[in-house]
Amino acid sequence: MEERDRELYRIAVRMLTKAYAPYSGFRVGAALRTGDGKIYTGVNVENGSYGAAICAERTAVVKAVSEGSRDFEAIAIASSGGAAMPCGICRQVLSEFEEGIRVITGESEEKLADFRLSELLPYSFQLDPERK
Repeated sequence: MEERDRELYRIAVRMLTKAYAPYSGFRVGAALRTGDGKIYTGVNVENGSYGAAICAERTAVVKAVSEGSRDFEAIAIASSGGAAMPCGICRQVLSEFEEGIRVITGESEEKLADFRLSELLPYSFQLDPERK
């Protein structure tokens, strides 16, 4: 694991304090790195109407896209419960932009795992297969 990947994970860990998780107590932080090295962060934001909650990964993606970035290289995910993989919705949202994005997660900085999104979601939904 490269040092810049460990730093991305450290940023995700620092985000945990900003998560809003009054219902589950399960805090998640994410740090998304673009091809030009910019980093966008996100946290989970729960809501009493569970369907209105948003995951940390999607928060980071929305922030990046709203700032004009769409070239995603890697995303690190940290949680208050150890290693956390992106949920199905987050996997699909990430695949909209980059099926080869690297997903970094782990129990700690010393125990990180690195996956390609295409491993985690081998058959993503594509409305227009020719788009990519």
